[in-house]
Amino acid sequence: MTYQDAQPRAVAIKEAVLSRKMPPWGAVKGFGDFTDDQGLTQEEVELITDWVEGDTIRGNNPNALPKEPKFPKISAFKVPKNAVLVKGDLTLQHALTIEGLLPEKVPPGVSAQMVAVLPNGDVEPLVWLYEYKDAYRHPFHFRRPLTLPGGTQIRGLPPNTSILLIPGKK
Repeated sequence: MTYQDAQPRAVAIKEAVLSRKMPPWGAVKGFGDFTDDQGLTQEEVELITDWVEGDTIRGNNPNALPKEPKFPKISAFKVPKNAVLVKGDLTLQHALTIEGLLPEKVPPGVSAQMVAVLPNGDVEPLVWLYEYKDAYRHPFHFRRPLTLPGGTQIRGLPPNTSILLIPGKK
């Protein structure tokens, strides 16, 4: 929150940002299109990196400081009763519109690249979980709902991993 807090930890901050461990988004940026993507943009990553590599200078204009952020309270996500559980590969028997997905069980250290292979062969990226920690479990909401036709194959989940598909509202 302050320069005094950040400056001694500058190298660790840079490493956490470059490795995408902070902020804890849990997915590879750019694989899937999400409304609630909390990952840093490339410009934000470069800004932090440049600051650390530039000797973590402290600005000298107290009027240029941004206001302390206020974070809205987030209500707990409730899993819809009609969510579709995916373990391993799954072929949809009927068309399904999904608004997002929620990791249900992801073992520590597992990487999961989940895609939807449409009947015509097109591949739709769903999510690529990377070093996902259950402590930061959250839903991934798509920017626009995806309609997957019957016959679509959901692929890419390793053993002992499960994801809930969040259906669109009717």
